Formats: sequence, C-alpha cells, structure tokens
Amino acid sequence: MKLNFSPFLLLVFILNSCNSQKELIKEGQELKRISNEFEFTEGPASDAEGNVYFTDQPNNRIHKWSVGDGSVSVFMEEAGRANGLYFDDDGNLLTAADENSEIWKINPEKEVEVLVESYQGNRLNGPNDLWIASDGGFYFTDPYYQRDYWERTKKEIEEERVYYVNPQGEISIVVDDLVQPNGIIGTPDGKTLYIADIGDNKTYSYKINPDGSLSDKKLFTELGSDGMTIDNQGNLYLTGNGVTVFDKSGKKIQHIPIDKDWTANVTFGGKDNQTLFITAQQAAYTLEMNVKGVRW
Repeated sequence: MKLNFSPFLLLVFILNSCNSQKELIKEGQELKRISNEFEFTEGPASDAEGNVYFTDQPNNRIHKWSVGDGSVSVFMEEAGRANGLYFDDDGNLLTAADENSEIWKINPEKEVEVLVESYQGNRLNGPNDLWIASDGGFYFTDPYYQRDYWERTKKEIEEERVYYVNPQGEISIVVDDLVQPNGIIGTPDGKTLYIADIGDNKTYSYKINPDGSLSDKKLFTELGSDGMTIDNQGNLYLTGNGVTVFDKSGKKIQHIPIDKDWTANVTFGGKDNQTLFITAQQAAYTLEMNVKGVRW
C-alpha cells in the first residue's frame, strides 16, 4: 500500500525531528564553567548522590564537585595519576591508575586496593577508561601514551587492547584489533558495549555475551572519542572537538562546542542525574539537560 504525506505533515515531521535535537538541552540553559584552574581534567564519574568526581592527572589529584552547592574540593592526593573513573554499587571508586599502569579500587575511606597490576606478568600499557557491568565485572581500555613521569620508554605488551575482569577477578582479552582504544561505555541493559578507537577515528558497538566476552562488532560512527557517556534515550556522547551526540542508530543529532582545544571526557551527575559534566583541559563545565544519565 502506498502512503501519501501532505506537504504540511511532511513539514511537521521535519520540524519535530529538529526540535527533538534541541530538546536534549533544557530551554534557556547554557554551558557553565565551574573552574578554569586545573592542568588537565579527565575521568568524571557520578556517585549515587549525583556528586561528580574527576581527575587532574598532571597534578595527581581526584577532585569532587558537590551537588549541593556546586563547590569543588580535593578528594584525594597521590591518586596514582588516575585517568578514567567509575563507581561500583557499593560506593567504591574504580580508577584507571596510569602511574604504574594499574586498576585501583578506592573505598569511601580512601583506602586503595590494586585490582589489576599486570597481564600475564607484563606491565599494562596504561589503563585509560573503564566501565562496570551490572554483575560487578568491568571492562577497561589499555592504550599507550608515553608519560613524562614514567621511567620506561617502551611497551611490554605490543597490542593496545580492551580487557574484561569478571566478578571473580579473572582478566581476559576481549578486543585486540583496534589501533588505540580509549573511551568506553555500556548500555544500561548490559547488552551493548561502545568502544572508541581514537587512533583510527572510529567508534564501534559490540554485543556483550553472558560470559563477558564481546561479539558482533559493528561500526557505530566514523568518529573516535576520548571519554564518552550515554543517556536514558540511548544517545551516545563523544568527546574531542567539544561534545558530539549521536542517537542509537549512529546519526549525529547535536554538537556542544567547548571553548578549549580538546574536550577529554563527559558524564551525567547532579541531583536528578540531568547535569552534563564536561572536562576540557584546564576547565570543567556543567550543562543542564532534559535527558538523564544511566548506569545499567
């Protein structure tokens, strides 16, 4: 059966499509810079109350943005040169501790447990970003960026991989065919994992299997990303040149410009989980949204 649309209905459809893009951001809201006094901000992660923790990696600190009054304080010094962060269900903060290429778990009392320190006796390249699944297992990316605070000058593991650590603490390789994996985030239903290959300027989706392995690799978009996040509509937020938002089909629907040369990471936080929190070089920003962040 052939369907005929009047020019009026077609115009309404086009306008609604355009409006749906604008509706991501709350009406009248603009980007708010909360500070411009850091060296390089990274790894924002929201706790259960909506406070956002983020890193200033060159200064080896983790900071806390408080949801109540919007203040910023130092949560932890000597933070292992932490990069990506993510909270587990028990309020522990998992960190990609780049200083010695480890994964840390920091409990609310700031006690540190090293969860991953090597792979088959070899030092990891430099854990960069991570995502925790609903069963407590987690995935992390392991690119190599030579750091000026390292004594080493070459890799012990040639491949720049993505690893999975199951709830029993066993580590396995799940992706080893990317140029330089970086940002990583999963969907709340636990079925899909997105991984950005920043070295090849692409982002892929994968099916998460019951055993934690990945399959069904698909190109999501020809744009890489540093950190990234996802909202409750299934939209994916990529970083680099500001924040670029794609719907679940891979269609670009929004670009949020940031007045810095590089935007490193993004997450949702705030009282209702509707505050987009963005880290970019020396600064951190917030933007009030209509959509919400998600975990599982």
